[in-house]
Amino acid sequence: MSKFAFAVFTTACLAITPALAQKPHTTSSAHADVLVKSSTSWNGKPYTTYPAGQPQLTMLRMSIPANTALPWHTHPFPNSVYVLQGQLTIEDKASGKKQVFHAGEGFTESVDDVHRGVSGSTPTVLIITYSGTPGAATFKAEPGQKPEY
Repeated sequence: MSKFAFAVFTTACLAITPALAQKPHTTSSAHADVLVKSSTSWNGKPYTTYPAGQPQLTMLRMSIPANTALPWHTHPFPNSVYVLQGQLTIEDKASGKKQVFHAGEGFTESVDDVHRGVSGSTPTVLIITYSGTPGAATFKAEPGQKPEY
């Protein structure tokens, strides 16, 4: 390549480089859908307090096989759940109350009430966010029951 051809090529590259550069981002607001917002759990029991101490949020993706009942358990602090796939029936042990939540729905779990989740005929996937403290377990299995996860 001659010096002249190289100079033309280089000039052309420099001229088109700004055109290929990424455009600056525009500033705009996003859209947000509130999936769940509540001061009570799914069964109507009010939340009263958060645990004392340094806050720690924990988010889990929980996969439950089809036709599976989780062990009976409690939670020591509030948490919220989003059903990503499948469905989940929450059962309250003391009252026998049940409620079904489907893919795309969110709900809040109970604190200190013995309950369990039961999946439907397809696998269930949940996103769960716990509002706890460092070192605190997110659940407590009932005596004689396996851990929830």
